[in-house]
Amino acid sequence: MARKPARMYRRITGPAYTRRKYMGGVPGLRIVQFDLGNLKGKYQNEVRLLVKEACQVRHTALEAARIAANRHLHRFVGAQNYHLKVLVFPHQVLRENKVAVGAGADRVSQGMRRAFGKAVGTAARVDRRQAVMFVRVNDQHVTQAKEALKRANMKLPAPCSIEIIPVPE
Repeated sequence: MARKPARMYRRITGPAYTRRKYMGGVPGLRIVQFDLGNLKGKYQNEVRLLVKEACQVRHTALEAARIAANRHLHRFVGAQNYHLKVLVFPHQVLRENKVAVGAGADRVSQGMRRAFGKAVGTAARVDRRQAVMFVRVNDQHVTQAKEALKRANMKLPAPCSIEIIPVPE
């Protein structure tokens, strides 16, 4: 079964739908790790990926962005020279009303009758100028951290900007 395009879930519509306790069949989270690299190192700079407009980011997009950034950092900076952290958690449960399409589908499908939908995934609701992930590095690796977040930006549904700030001691 084909997944629907991410543009269907990008906009924030309706109230939050997050109470998994009362719903059955919510798919598992695709994000494997939220913290990567050397977590205990001392770093001078924090490079953040900020979303320019409010949107929903699916858990599969967050995982793809994490993998893209981590692969670049691991290859060009080294495993012990950075700390990558995903800051948002996908609480929002996404629903889809599956409708049969094709010849003879009118006998099978009920269309919009009782169209609540089944849970198909999760997403994180992010506000404008909210940080999605950050990389902590030393001065000599800032350009590589910016490139890694630029690659992660390509996996996200909204335009993003990159901000560099010194790490508070």
